[in-house]
Amino acid sequence: MLKVNDFLSLKIESVTSEGSGVGRADGMAVFVPYTAIGDLVLVKITRVLKSYALAEIQSVLEPSADRTDCDCEVYGRCGGCELRHISYKAELEAKRTFVKDAFERIGKLKLPDIKIHGGNVAAYRNKAQFKVAQKGGKMAVGFYSKRSHEIVPLKSCALLPGIFTEIASFVTQCADKLKIPAYDEKTGTGLLRHIYIRIGYRTNELMVCLVSARNDKRYKELFEELSKKFSPHTCVLNINPDRTSLVLGDKNIVFSGDGYIRDIMCKNSFLISPHSFYQVNTPQAEKLYKKAAEFANVSQDDILLDLYCGIGTIGLSVAKDVKKLIGVEIVSDAVKNARQNTEVNGIKNAEFFEGDAGDVADMLLSRGISPSVIIADPARKGCDRRTLNAMLKMSPKKIVMVSCNPSTAARDVSYICAGGYKLMNVEAYDLFPRTAKVECVALMAREKEFF
Repeated sequence: MLKVNDFLSLKIESVTSEGSGVGRADGMAVFVPYTAIGDLVLVKITRVLKSYALAEIQSVLEPSADRTDCDCEVYGRCGGCELRHISYKAELEAKRTFVKDAFERIGKLKLPDIKIHGGNVAAYRNKAQFKVAQKGGKMAVGFYSKRSHEIVPLKSCALLPGIFTEIASFVTQCADKLKIPAYDEKTGTGLLRHIYIRIGYRTNELMVCLVSARNDKRYKELFEELSKKFSPHTCVLNINPDRTSLVLGDKNIVFSGDGYIRDIMCKNSFLISPHSFYQVNTPQAEKLYKKAAEFANVSQDDILLDLYCGIGTIGLSVAKDVKKLIGVEIVSDAVKNARQNTEVNGIKNAEFFEGDAGDVADMLLSRGISPSVIIADPARKGCDRRTLNAMLKMSPKKIVMVSCNPSTAARDVSYICAGGYKLMNVEAYDLFPRTAKVECVALMAREKEFF
């Protein structure tokens, strides 16, 4: 029987969707982060539950062929990456398996062979949210350690453009000089909480958003110094006074520029504000959205409903090919951007509603609006039952589900298929290389049509 603090050698046979390796000992699954399939490792048991145990790697006795040298000095302490210790080829295969297993095990769905599409593994993120804290009398900047609120300071990050860490370091230096204190989560005192940076992949427009517990006159001088050195397109102070784990508060104060940046995706121009959802990996997102459009296969007779539409990136990419586009999004600033984006791109047949997806779907039903195609791109928690039922009542000929969480996608797709649809295809896209996250897109059609 396994016990806490036991040491044992373990052969890693598989990997979980959170990135931990899995071996078996005494009839129990043992989960070990930072291991690779094929590793023989010495581990220390840290927790024993009814049907499985958790362990920490002590040493690699025999390395897997998938194992590779790590190129990050804080890997294993910073919570940003889970898969930097294996080759990218092995990572893609693991993620393909994540999606396949989710649809077969959770969704109880039979699948054709799933394709996965990889991308660039370095400096691909167009967005970063750095956490700050007082350490040793100075402001430190970095990311949280895994499953904690302890900051791991860093000087660089392989997932980010170099200018991001340059800006973050400069802001902390200015904050120290101006005696702007970091916010303390435990006491609720201090000011600066996060340094939030976005960049347009194609426009190179730069947004620097500082998140603070309250406004302070010293921020004006900080933004002035920042603008002299980096010339960002816009500088914004976001006010978040609440004792919360949410990064952004509701109020934005624009110090320079117009409060948003522009970028080009799928040949459309998009305005992006601090609160707007915009995929962090632009080239891979374009591939994903192109596949969603291919699955939807719309025509000029179609009414397309784009649920959880954000700033309209997916729906607007095919708006010219449909009779009407209806977008639904709960974030007010994103809806504002979506409406602006229709004007910027000269699109006349799009309408966007602000509200909960289920509420708006029910409202559309009450008005007798029945879309022929639905594209849904929910957050990680997936769709709620009310929204799924509204989608089924609308009875579109096709439903395309885009998701950053294969588990909730499999659950939701299974529910839709139980309501009279057939799963036609699923593909996976790696928008988050070196992490355990993966996107997928699924196509469902009404069973009676089987197009």
